[in-house]
Amino acid sequence: MSKFLADPPTHSLLRPVAGRAGPPVVGHALAYIRDPLALMQEQWDRYGEVSWFSMIGRRWIAVLGPDACQEVLQNKDRAFANGDGWSVLIGPFFHGGLMLLDSDGHLRHRRIMQQAFTRSRLDKSVEALNPAIDAALDEWAPAPGFRAYTALKKLTLDLATDIFMGGAEASTEHEISSVQKAFVDCVQAATSVIRYPVPGTRWKRGLDGRRVLEAFFRRYLPARRERETDDLFSVLCHIEAEAGQRFSDDEVVDHMIFLLMAAHDTSTITLSTMMQYLGQHPQWQDRCRSESLALGTSAPSYADLDGLGSLDLVMKECLRIVSPVPVMARRAVRDTQIRGHFVPAGTYTAVAPHFTHHMTQYWPDPERFDPERFAPHRREDKVHRYAWEPFGGGVHKCLGMHFAGAEIKAIMHHLLLRFEWCVDADYVAPLNFTSLPFPSDGQPVDLRLRPRAPAEPLRPES
Repeated sequence: MSKFLADPPTHSLLRPVAGRAGPPVVGHALAYIRDPLALMQEQWDRYGEVSWFSMIGRRWIAVLGPDACQEVLQNKDRAFANGDGWSVLIGPFFHGGLMLLDSDGHLRHRRIMQQAFTRSRLDKSVEALNPAIDAALDEWAPAPGFRAYTALKKLTLDLATDIFMGGAEASTEHEISSVQKAFVDCVQAATSVIRYPVPGTRWKRGLDGRRVLEAFFRRYLPARRERETDDLFSVLCHIEAEAGQRFSDDEVVDHMIFLLMAAHDTSTITLSTMMQYLGQHPQWQDRCRSESLALGTSAPSYADLDGLGSLDLVMKECLRIVSPVPVMARRAVRDTQIRGHFVPAGTYTAVAPHFTHHMTQYWPDPERFDPERFAPHRREDKVHRYAWEPFGGGVHKCLGMHFAGAEIKAIMHHLLLRFEWCVDADYVAPLNFTSLPFPSDGQPVDLRLRPRAPAEPLRPES
């Protein structure tokens, strides 16, 4: 028998939210980690677009389908807070990041941060990306069963260090490795069952990781304050809003920790997904490679990347199939409603774009890889404003989405020029949802160097 989250006020026409608790303490956490789509589908089948479930000792409302997602993400009555929602999951590790801010604080930080993602700065970022990508790919050793996700994760972290940090000149390989581990520990702590600093737990490793990251960035902060360069760390130290507002030292460190996590993990899973499906669909790999070859350069500009239409279709389809951020957290700061259901103040909500992206009501045969869904003659994503929402919506829509798209397409352009690869047609990535999704087997592909035709642009020598 269904239990209700809370009774609506007397004489209210709102309906209560029905749901289920799940096992004691952990609730549905393990079910989510195993298969979030299956969990959300079960909630949808039982209760519809708004229901509650338990997760790690708290009750959460599952917000399913584009109509419900739109209500919460647009947040017209300002009843839902980002910071309160995300803080319970990742607050101790990524506090101060733009995603964890609300109201006037969020507006102030976003106005300053926008200056870091102008068109001119994106042009410079792509210009810096090309040689960094080439240098990273020189280290790849193509082979059958090449672990693409593992290699891509290292590549994106190297790029983040190079483009965001300006190289972190004095860093040792050991220090960079410890930074990478610290990021992983901070992200994975979000789903820790034991949420106290008990040795050996994910929560404790996350807290330790945050301290490593803070020490890393604070060591480089004085030099970035002293002289402005094109790397993001320096840019954050010097940019200001039209009213002259600037970030403090603590704010710069907080934003760097969050931005490197966001750029690193989300780009990696999207690139990994793209490599899988291009390996399983060679006709699309050939189509994308033909467009990359037609550019006639191994160092495309930001404008050049805009012209890679097929690659853009593939990227959008892979963002649909595997949403880098499957669930977006919010918390009601006062009594409100979602789709006619009463939501009391203090309730945590899980907005699930990943579920929307697989709904047959909006996406015909949603488990099939079909980039043409996004082509001008079809545009299945336009059937509803929130049918496709990998970057969120409303005032918290991802500010770095254009940089992310450029980075992903730049990396794929270089991969297509250098390599060919294939993936078994029956392969299904064993995605681990302990934190952000990743293939637990490292994403094996059969990777080989691609012979260069005489008319092709030269690649930099190793």
